[in-house]
Amino acid sequence: MASVVIRDVVKRFGDTTILHGVSVDIADGEFAVLVGPSGCGKTTLLRMIAGLEEINSGSIAIGGREINIVPPKERDIAMVFQNYALYPHMSVFDNMAFSLKLAKVPRGEMEKKVARAAEILGLQSLLDRYPRQLSGGQRQRVAMGRAIVRNPKVFLFDEPLSNLDAKLRVQMRTEIRELHQKLKSTSIYVTHDQIEAMTMADKIVVMRDGHIQQVGTPLELYDWPANVFVAGFIGSPAMNFLPATALEGGMRVRQASGDELALPFAAQTTPGQKLLVGLRPEFGRLAAAGEGVPLDVLVIEPTGADTTLICRAGDTGVAIVLRERTTLKVGQRVMWLPALARAHLFDEQTGQRVADARQAD
Repeated sequence: MASVVIRDVVKRFGDTTILHGVSVDIADGEFAVLVGPSGCGKTTLLRMIAGLEEINSGSIAIGGREINIVPPKERDIAMVFQNYALYPHMSVFDNMAFSLKLAKVPRGEMEKKVARAAEILGLQSLLDRYPRQLSGGQRQRVAMGRAIVRNPKVFLFDEPLSNLDAKLRVQMRTEIRELHQKLKSTSIYVTHDQIEAMTMADKIVVMRDGHIQQVGTPLELYDWPANVFVAGFIGSPAMNFLPATALEGGMRVRQASGDELALPFAAQTTPGQKLLVGLRPEFGRLAAAGEGVPLDVLVIEPTGADTTLICRAGDTGVAIVLRERTTLKVGQRVMWLPALARAHLFDEQTGQRVADARQAD
């Protein structure tokens, strides 16, 4: 296996720039997830690593070898696509063995490689079937098996679970993660689903409009988002943002309602500076009258384990998560006491983080 080093990569389609000097390091054996909304450039970057798109400038290296002008077949990568890309007229065995046949691998060795991949993926009983006889999850396993038999330096996954139903996606997330732990392979996985990113990644690369917004472990991005975009993208329900104005001393802010919030940490703010106070929906509790932030309940979403309240504070939408059952009704006013020790402050104009609870330490 090998590390992947991406340096100052630029990609243009005509006059439109898709990637703006992207740089990121992926360590040997790491499972890295590129995540972001549609059109952010994550799939384009994956295709450039694979050699399916050319680079306008910058460099990509695999295992210390720059591969910018290396043909795709010589890059020692294997790619798993969203639509499986199986040959419908070939059996599962032949689909998995196809690249080995092209490489003229001896029959005995080829059968051993396919048998090993089939055992890892639980496909032993399906080797004689054809893709039309398989479920979506089984087809995706075959696509992964086809990649495994090649024993590549790097595995590339292009939204491989997006065609599966919700329950099967959860199951396949676990299976792909277990596969990575068995193979210890360098893997780069593209998704727009932040839950997939959080549950699968060693490292998450958050992208937006062709720029990298932040790189870190799932919990680093969740606990210490660099800006409003990352804070709102990572986490479900998304982080709440309450408009506020900084007051003298950097430890108090005034909400749009006129109420003040006392912060347990000092922020490097200027009195009068327009801010957004970031608050996770799950960090807080309902309080008695006179405490906290007044909210009007608009929608109640019970999920069994939790209950999400979709509320409004003035003109701002707010979601809160209750761990207990509730008898609240739509239209009621509640007081929410957020956990200000876990609050974040963002500059309203730039969207960048100004301060967070780490400054309380």
